[in-house]
Amino acid sequence: MEKNTGIKRILYAGLYSWKGFRSALANEAAFQQEFVGLLFFGGLSFFLDVSSYERLAMIVSLVFILIVEVLNSAIECIVDRVGTEHHTLSGRSKDYGSFAVLLSIFIAIAVWSVILSH
Repeated sequence: MEKNTGIKRILYAGLYSWKGFRSALANEAAFQQEFVGLLFFGGLSFFLDVSSYERLAMIVSLVFILIVEVLNSAIECIVDRVGTEHHTLSGRSKDYGSFAVLLSIFIAIAVWSVILSH
């Protein structure tokens, strides 16, 4: 099988990324909630008296939550694909992914708190 290269590879990568975004939005309740949070708080940041760099940090911290959530969902998908029976390592990997999401939320809260408290 021949691999795509150049512009064709970039085009396909973009299409796969769009497919992933649509799938996350359609199938992952946590992603849906966090995406709404990004839209709301990201939009709100434009009405706050903060610098462009601070606004960027605020929005990036929200996008970071989505990134971690998508990675967590990918972990859950592959674990569920491998087997649905309970296994300690499967549970642990899902717990680690969930913990990563929580840490990303803490980071966003810290960024917003520091910026808004100055």
